[in-house]
Amino acid sequence: MARSIVPPYLLARLATADAERFPTATEAARRTLRMDEPRKSARLTLSVDGDVLVAELSDAPDREIADAQGREVLPGKVVRTEGQAPTGDVAVDEAYDGLGATFDLFSEVFGRNSIDGAGLPLRATVHYGRLYDNAFWDGDRMVFGDGDGEVFDRFTRSLSVIGHELTHGVTQYASGLIYRDQSGALNESISDVFGALVEQHARGETTAQASWLIGEGLFTSAVEGRALRSMRDPGTAYDDDVLGRDPQPAHMDDYITTSEDDGGVHLNSGIPNRAFVLTADALGGHAWERAGRIWYDTLTGSLNPRIDFAGFADATVRAAAARYGEVSAEVDAVRGGWNGVGVTIDGGAARP
Repeated sequence: MARSIVPPYLLARLATADAERFPTATEAARRTLRMDEPRKSARLTLSVDGDVLVAELSDAPDREIADAQGREVLPGKVVRTEGQAPTGDVAVDEAYDGLGATFDLFSEVFGRNSIDGAGLPLRATVHYGRLYDNAFWDGDRMVFGDGDGEVFDRFTRSLSVIGHELTHGVTQYASGLIYRDQSGALNESISDVFGALVEQHARGETTAQASWLIGEGLFTSAVEGRALRSMRDPGTAYDDDVLGRDPQPAHMDDYITTSEDDGGVHLNSGIPNRAFVLTADALGGHAWERAGRIWYDTLTGSLNPRIDFAGFADATVRAAAARYGEVSAEVDAVRGGWNGVGVTIDGGAARP
């Protein structure tokens, strides 16, 4: 399946809402659920010419934005390419800038040339479908809906959403975490982590200044909520009479065992999300400098694609020790972060 930013349980709640109160939003949620169901992700490949692997390296992004013009056909009409001036279409220009900000974080901080590490062009399509309440990475490009105008605004307006979805591409290349159960929740959490870091890096925010919200600004004023998720305080992003209350747990004591949502990937991701924020808070300063570096080293190391929370926690401790030393503030911060959410490290299993 493609990796979407809006969890299916939230769309399902909206789809059964009062149609008289939110006629457009309920229709949009139903349409989005139907549109999301059959889509499968493609795998990205590098081209080979004879015995030569073709991958053009570049220190700058190579962006291309297409307009689906309200249809469900990809890629759509190309309307802006690298170096061209803004078009005046807000969604097009927000997508272009968001791809650039994501490229900048991975390039400038982690020395990664685009999401595959080899200069992969960054492609996006805006104005996808009619009343499409989501954004997703399909294995080849970013795709953005315009929302319904009643509950969801356009999805290009959130930089954390753009960074989140492109990070699914990084994970695809770096570790291939299986999108199911705890490895899937880690897949989602890693996208939240780097989505938040893209936004913080672009704004120059410290961990204390950052909101740690994913999808801030996506909800219209009709919704009682700040964002899709809160990394600092999972379970508090929204509390609305139509959408319900944010169901994310913040601790292993409240781990949700379910067959829905690919085994709770959007739900239980709140636990490793909070572990990262606790780590970043303990270290202070800019979260991308040390906490982000540790998570990046872990992601690009040797991970079992089906790794669980405890295994990933162990891997982050090892990554911190490798970079900063066995006895260091960084190792202590990582241990404290995972302990704060009830994940046992050093070989212990993270159990619901």
